[in-house]
Amino acid sequence: MRTGAPAQHRGYYHVGLHYDTDDELLAVVVPFLLGGVEAGEPTFVALGERTGGLVRAALPAGSGVRFLPGGEVYARPAAAIRAYRELLAEQVAAGAEQIRIVGEVPTPAFDATWDWWARYESAINHAYDDFPLWGVCAYDTRTTPAAVLADVARTHPRFATADGLHVPSDGWTAPDTFLREARPIPPDPIQETPPTVVLVEPTPAEARSAVYDADRGQLKEDDVEDLVVAVSEIVTNALRHGRSPVRLRLWAGDDRIVVSVSDAGPGPLDPYAGLLPVSDGSPGGLGLWITYQSCSHVSLHRGPDGFTLRMTAGNPHPTR
Repeated sequence: MRTGAPAQHRGYYHVGLHYDTDDELLAVVVPFLLGGVEAGEPTFVALGERTGGLVRAALPAGSGVRFLPGGEVYARPAAAIRAYRELLAEQVAAGAEQIRIVGEVPTPAFDATWDWWARYESAINHAYDDFPLWGVCAYDTRTTPAAVLADVARTHPRFATADGLHVPSDGWTAPDTFLREARPIPPDPIQETPPTVVLVEPTPAEARSAVYDADRGQLKEDDVEDLVVAVSEIVTNALRHGRSPVRLRLWAGDDRIVVSVSDAGPGPLDPYAGLLPVSDGSPGGLGLWITYQSCSHVSLHRGPDGFTLRMTAGNPHPTR
């Protein structure tokens, strides 16, 4: 039997939390966690070092709450979904009728990489709906930009309050709609300069060579190899499933390599492409899923001229 607010709910009970003081965070999170332990439910915390420390200090010794390494969990959206689905499946297999998790997207994600984390927050409404999960996503309004908070309202069906209520989100947008929107790609400053390489209708081999040639030691060897695989997959997808012309542009900086691949087609039809592995044989789905786990940042954009996907290896926060 499920307990608390999701008692009559099936699947993922996705809750946002806005807080502007540490006391407000603890007022929601501590009862949530202790209530889970009391009910015999697997109960987890995946917060950053500061907020995780606050929560740990507020819990009684031996509380039974389990702490996950928040920074590692939220390294990349597709990897986070994969890791959480594995964790949830393990708990259900062990007999859990409800799992509680409180987590937070790391603050650095609020700038250059927020676009794919916004997609993550939307996609998990579907990705975790196979499980009896009650999840609370915490956002500190003192440090979270207004544009991010607007997306949080659109990707969370409800919000928790310090007085124990769960109120519907006025901005809630179903993921199938949110994920199909034409969101602009946040510009990388390196793209203000002419690209190092421009290829039209490149073969996958030519695309791989372009990445190898652009490496001047600014990336770790594994990051270069991961980008080579990702670029090869995306160029292959564009040639097979997109519309001519296919163009590759590459920029090489001191701390990153940025590659964009565009074609005149509409892009993947599956709104969850990249964030979830495809199970129905959708064209290009596996390659995009691999790319999301191989690169430091992936942005996609649909516009009147077609579809563009941009991959970054190295530092995904160039403004820092």
